[in-house]
Amino acid sequence: MDPVRKVWKEDGRYRLEAYQFLFDSLDKAVRLAGKEEAQGSERHVSGQELLAGMRAYASDLFGPLAAQVWRTWGVHSTLDWGRIVFALVEAKLLNRQDTDTIDDFAAGYDFDEAFVRHYRPELPRELGARPARDGA
Repeated sequence: MDPVRKVWKEDGRYRLEAYQFLFDSLDKAVRLAGKEEAQGSERHVSGQELLAGMRAYASDLFGPLAAQVWRTWGVHSTLDWGRIVFALVEAKLLNRQDTDTIDDFAAGYDFDEAFVRHYRPELPRELGARPARDGA
């Protein structure tokens, strides 16, 4: 059995999609943290950096519906992401540093604030979109 699927089945609190999304958003988190050239433990992202990457990736994929998508997966707060991370750490599918704690995920962001209230739609440049101007 796939190791991620095994953790998901043992935990049971969240949908499998949440675990997959977390892994899919790791690259975004590493890039946003400026660590894409780093190797080994230097490439490690903190809980807050991971949450920032997940937020950006979710905005790209789901736009203002990201909060609702996460809720359908059983993820209602950033602390839920921490619980998923630490379940994966316990299964040795993710690494952690000694300073990493689940509390790193407690002071994240409100999903509606992050995805709905601050959503700024952007047309693709291929459609002739120009960068938005303040006050426009």
